[in-house]
Amino acid sequence: MASVHESLYFNPMMTNGVVHANVFGIKDWVTPYKIAVLVLLNEMGRTGEGAVSLLERRRLNQLLLPLLQGPDITLSKLYKLIEDSCPQLANSVQIRIKLMAEGELKDMEQFFDDLSDSFSGTEPEVHKTSVVGLFLRHMILAYSKLSFSQVFKLYTALQQYFQNGERKTVEDADMELTSREESERKMEKEELDVSVREEEVSCSGPLSQKQAEFFLSQQASLLKNDETKALTPASLQKELNNLLKFNPDFAEAHYLSYLNNLRVQDVFSSTHSLLHYFDRLILTGAESKSNGEEGYGRSLRYAALNLAALHCRFGHYQQAELALQEAIRIAQESNDHVCLQHCLSWLYVLGQKRSDSYVLLEHSVKKAVHFGLPYLASLGIQSLVQQRAFAGKTANKLMDALKDSDLLHWKHSLSELIDISIAQKTAIWRLYGRSTMALQQAQMLLSMNSLESVNAGVQQNNTESFAVALCHLAELHAEQGCFTAASEVLKHLKERFPPNSQHAQLWMLCDQKIQFDRAMNDGKYHLADSLVTGITALNSIEGVYRKAVVLQAQNQMSEAHKLLQKLLIYCQKMKNTEMVISVLLSVAELYWRSSSPTIALPVLLQALALSKEYRLQYLASETVLNLAFAQ
Repeated sequence: MASVHESLYFNPMMTNGVVHANVFGIKDWVTPYKIAVLVLLNEMGRTGEGAVSLLERRRLNQLLLPLLQGPDITLSKLYKLIEDSCPQLANSVQIRIKLMAEGELKDMEQFFDDLSDSFSGTEPEVHKTSVVGLFLRHMILAYSKLSFSQVFKLYTALQQYFQNGERKTVEDADMELTSREESERKMEKEELDVSVREEEVSCSGPLSQKQAEFFLSQQASLLKNDETKALTPASLQKELNNLLKFNPDFAEAHYLSYLNNLRVQDVFSSTHSLLHYFDRLILTGAESKSNGEEGYGRSLRYAALNLAALHCRFGHYQQAELALQEAIRIAQESNDHVCLQHCLSWLYVLGQKRSDSYVLLEHSVKKAVHFGLPYLASLGIQSLVQQRAFAGKTANKLMDALKDSDLLHWKHSLSELIDISIAQKTAIWRLYGRSTMALQQAQMLLSMNSLESVNAGVQQNNTESFAVALCHLAELHAEQGCFTAASEVLKHLKERFPPNSQHAQLWMLCDQKIQFDRAMNDGKYHLADSLVTGITALNSIEGVYRKAVVLQAQNQMSEAHKLLQKLLIYCQKMKNTEMVISVLLSVAELYWRSSSPTIALPVLLQALALSKEYRLQYLASETVLNLAFAQ
């Protein structure tokens, strides 16, 4: 079942998937790339309404925002983007840049002098307060502040930028010509294009304030919603290091570095980046400027809370508890009820194995509703439902509770929690052995469009909920013997969640379990035994159980019996009822295979009583079959 508290990680940069970054000390400046964009804007203004079709103008308008906000790109890439939108204008821009770069310094001077004409007249081409207008004014102001030596350096950089672009265009043309003759060269070109795309982000040194903000917001949003479309961990870290090299006090870059390190489970680097983020936040006074001493305290308590979440994620529960106690102490001193509610939720996560943990959770839900925190209230309800499902409560009561949380989601447009709720329902129906209902819920989630689009044209997010639903779908097909269909689902999972992504462990375990079951059914015990190591690495309890099953199949009864007895004691202690019943069934099978079916009967009756008590229909049916066979 999916861990619903994964979504509790407090992200001070993000509100509804948008990062609010504040770059300290980085100002806007003129670069050769920005001159090329200014040429494009100038040409768009000079071109009459009839010269460019309505569709082409619309494409150009859609292209402008990423060009203004995004990082500097190579000239050849810029030409290609303009050409895709309006080939006629691309040619004009190319000629204009060529004349400027191959001319004299006064040509560039004259170009910037002419830019201010865009705002003149009764009906100016550009409004001063528009996005394009603000960009033009920033560039004119930045250029006018340059000394003569800086202007000369800029012009030299423009010439170099133009020469590199021309060289790249010639290389691409030659490569395209050669690729028609040899198919192998085409693959080389594709590899080259991929490497160029990754290198384009750091095309010209430090990013400006707007570029840095856009880059961080885009990458943070992709890491949350669709990790496959974000830069690879190594590439993203390289860009962040480049950003921090020019501005070490850039707090938000440290936070994105923390999120990036979490992807690859790097506990040391993620802790280091998280501490740096809050250190920079306090040192720069970003919070305290607006909130006085309150801002300083807020940073400290949320630093402790995030540290607790980080330790909890890596299984360091003792350190997590210490950090949480610190967060609670500071929050109580400041009377911060929102922070205390987050702390209460994490207290439940740390102590959910205790028998009285549901009392803590119920209190957390009531308080969250009282303080108007629908996100935390919903997570609390879902955790409560998960706990009650393991305690064997009836499905209709659980579904009623989830219906109440769904009303909260739709009321407050919490799309992420809608996905989690449906994944939770899928898991509950599977736990109860109702495969048809589980299948229906999984299909509903997969066919649903998200409320928030990740980017243009993409309406479905690659979050943990989708990974959980697809894994259930694969297991449901495998249970019915449709291994080909299960492998197709797993193939889709591997494409959607690559092995280096943070949710890849879900399908890895699912894949190993399905392969194991298939090998056991085919009597290939040596193959099943080789899969046990992989399963144990991902889930130790499941791995030990599968090892015992293999030993039993290989007639190593005494070793299997010892392993199953140890596992039974451990699972009873951890209150893992599902695994307890599975172990009891294996023990019973071991008895009747050892020609002692009479000893197996009490064990099977115990398993049947447990499965009836906890309403585990699938395991109850399996137990009845074993009971009939033993009798």
